[in-house]
Amino acid sequence: QVQLVESGGGLVQAGGSLRLSCAGSGSTFSTLSRDGIGWYRQAPGKQRELVALTNSTGSTNYADFVRGRFTISRDNAKNTVYLQMSSLKPEDTAVYFCYGRRRQTWGFTAYWGQGTQVTVSS
Repeated sequence: QVQLVESGGGLVQAGGSLRLSCAGSGSTFSTLSRDGIGWYRQAPGKQRELVALTNSTGSTNYADFVRGRFTISRDNAKNTVYLQMSSLKPEDTAVYFCYGRRRQTWGFTAYWGQGTQVTVSS
């Protein structure tokens, strides 16, 4: 069973920083890390949207609204992916979900963590 567990959310003032962590089980994490692992977010009343995604080739995709402010990284030895968030804005307030995907012959199977709340006050 695939498990992704997020931590690190909380309340921060605008301009501040937070680091989110997502820990996965051993063999699962290596597969997801290879095929694609990262972060999505969902604000109240809005659709879930991609924040950042990376894979084992080093390819990294960032949403335009976080580029230059957020950094995704991995520690394979700890089976953990991080999202360092800086220069936070009130509009970054959302539930942040860890996301991983496993390649199949027909596409990808998606896996999600339970989410962690990030609230940025003005």
